[in-house]
Amino acid sequence: MSLFKACDWWSATLGEGEEFDQGCLCVGDVDNSGTGHDKIIVGSYMGMLRIFSPHANKCTEVFGTNLRYICFLHLAVLHPRKLSVYAVFGTAGNVDHGDQYQLKLIYEHNLQRTACNMTYGTFGGVTGHHSLCIQSMDGMLMFFEQDSYTFGRFLPGFLLPGPLAYNSRTDSFLTVSSARQLESYKYETLAVSADAESRQDSDLPPKAGGKRLSPDWTFVLGEQALDVSVPSFSHSSSSILVLGERNLFCFRDNGQICFMKKLEFNPSCFQPYASDGTTSLLLGNHTNMLLVYQDVTLKWAAQLPFVPVAVRVANFTELRGAVVSLTSDGHLLCSYMGTDPSFFSTPKVNAREVDYEQVDAEMKKLHRFIREATRTQGRRLVKIKALSALQSFKLSICVQPPLAVTEDQFALEPMVVAFSAFLNGRYPPADLTGDIIVSYSSPTGVPRVLQSRFSLPLALVCVPSSPAKNTKFKITVDTNQPPVDLSSIFREFSAKTEDKDGSSLAFQLLSGTKVTVVASKTSQRYRIQSDSFEDMWLVVKELLQRFDQHFAKLGIKDFRKSFSGSLPLQDYFLSVDHHFQLRVSAQQYQDLLSERAVQFRAIQRRLLTRFKDKTPAPLQNLDTLLEATYSQVMALAEAAEDNRALLEQAFVRLRSATHLLVLLMSLWQGLTPDQTAILEATLLPLLQDTPQLGWEESCDAAVSHLLRSCLSQSPKDQATTLAQTGGLVLGLPQDTARLKKHIALLCDRIGKGGRLTLASDANVQVPAQVQNLAAPGEHRLKPSV
Repeated sequence: MSLFKACDWWSATLGEGEEFDQGCLCVGDVDNSGTGHDKIIVGSYMGMLRIFSPHANKCTEVFGTNLRYICFLHLAVLHPRKLSVYAVFGTAGNVDHGDQYQLKLIYEHNLQRTACNMTYGTFGGVTGHHSLCIQSMDGMLMFFEQDSYTFGRFLPGFLLPGPLAYNSRTDSFLTVSSARQLESYKYETLAVSADAESRQDSDLPPKAGGKRLSPDWTFVLGEQALDVSVPSFSHSSSSILVLGERNLFCFRDNGQICFMKKLEFNPSCFQPYASDGTTSLLLGNHTNMLLVYQDVTLKWAAQLPFVPVAVRVANFTELRGAVVSLTSDGHLLCSYMGTDPSFFSTPKVNAREVDYEQVDAEMKKLHRFIREATRTQGRRLVKIKALSALQSFKLSICVQPPLAVTEDQFALEPMVVAFSAFLNGRYPPADLTGDIIVSYSSPTGVPRVLQSRFSLPLALVCVPSSPAKNTKFKITVDTNQPPVDLSSIFREFSAKTEDKDGSSLAFQLLSGTKVTVVASKTSQRYRIQSDSFEDMWLVVKELLQRFDQHFAKLGIKDFRKSFSGSLPLQDYFLSVDHHFQLRVSAQQYQDLLSERAVQFRAIQRRLLTRFKDKTPAPLQNLDTLLEATYSQVMALAEAAEDNRALLEQAFVRLRSATHLLVLLMSLWQGLTPDQTAILEATLLPLLQDTPQLGWEESCDAAVSHLLRSCLSQSPKDQATTLAQTGGLVLGLPQDTARLKKHIALLCDRIGKGGRLTLASDANVQVPAQVQNLAAPGEHRLKPSV
């Protein structure tokens, strides 16, 4: 959309319910006034002819009459079955009624075929008058010289009529056929070709004494043409312009293409015009834009109030170079480019003394606003303070994908650095925390490393939304305290929520998924629901953290939370299977790429041998096979790259689902922070997948180790495990059945009282020793020593 608008100079609305197209508008001194000022001639498909003489502040209709037939006007009027040529006469008025105009019929022709469009010119080099050429709906070109019918010719291979134009420089006619190609026919060729009595005869062999009609040259456009124009402003210009559905073409008179401009919009009309000795172009499109081109260079763009179907350039009494545009429903507008001059002058400002206290207070207020804005937009400040001079200082910032930062490396002296974090993907991250790592050398040359962790706001990845009622996945968290007003702990999201009582709150992730939190009004429960299992992780984590902070501020030390439902293992296994299938696809793509690469190199060697041979043998289609193999390699490489991007996304979502499962298990059995850390390290042994080592085999090995060590059923299993861990070889498994079985067994043994510990003297089988710390159904394991 352009910042500039076409400036309205004059406009008119033409009737009601009438239709117009690109052939219904022309401009010229139709009344032969001799002043050189143009009038606007408009004809509608309802048979109405109007002629206007625009002025700045009034609408002057020079002439208006009701024609009986559909009209295409210039100085000639084309009806479906009639061609009429009129003259417009003006008589100066002697009274207040003004001038009088008359439309006089000079001559007319009754047509034997239904007409489509027409053009005019000095056919055959005849001077002194113009001839007319009419294209019929069945593909016949009919030629008229004043009041006489000259001849008619059928175009070969005709199906539907296209645009028609006459090139006076080469005395030829241009049209675009149904084969979507530009065709040129010389007038001399049309005149001496065999006369066809019907359309079918044009495709038959010519009769004796005549030639079969064929174009002098053709050019395949590959698309249908909207209009064809042959500018003739100067003798030096020799261009033919064709407006296609998606491209603008320019040809020389001999059919050679000068340039082709690809359009990023759907054009509606165009009009060449002379400007400073060169040919420029007005082009209208379906986005209400009027564009000015010089060759392929866009010089100006202006906004119109409508979609034009026809555009012309005219000179009026009070305005030269006006742009006349017409819409399909009869809105006629005269406008001009540029801007109106402004006569505004800046008023003088009275000098006054500066109030430094007021300026200082305003500056502090603005700084406070800036800090609040940057805090909510994921911007962070890092301040490094050194007590002595440092050497080889380097600061690194690390965040989890798809999060990214504006700058992740700083190699400057200790100071205050600022960076911004943003979401660089269409899926949420598994963790909103990041690490700041500072490496330096002490004055004595000893390398040192400092690390600090920071958290990004939840608003970085989601926005407030309306709650969703029907969802696929639901999680219920129990507490031992009365329900909390959700708007009070999520103040940055409550301002735009529709729920005013604070019992529900919805978050819409930037990926599109909604997560809704509903607080029970009769119990101490909270339900988190969504259509995506893994997308609930960040909201559940943030909710529980804010609960802890809220009750800590109130001084409540015995606040507890629990999960009493069944573990959503089947929902979790969907993420596992999806990740595994992408890993299998990645391996298959790698194997296929290796095979095609071997084949490609073998074909290259054979071709090289043939080319080096002094008496080369036939290629036997080796070049075709090489091209096909290359296409397969490129297609496989693109598919492998797309699969790699999907695999990265699937692994992040798998990490989110695993974090959520670990959290639910800790709430389910009341695991200690150390036990939760062991469980999380077991189910998330990797931070990223690699082709050599993936999550499935690593997780299976870690889970199997726990099942045979601290969660084993006998001391014999522990001894066997210690003896077998040395020869373990990890690789991509055939399926996920074994892994899912082990994860389910892990959850079962933890639910039956198994203890998670890294101590070598862990109990092998511990009966369920539980403490009832909260509501029924909430259990917490007794901490191990």
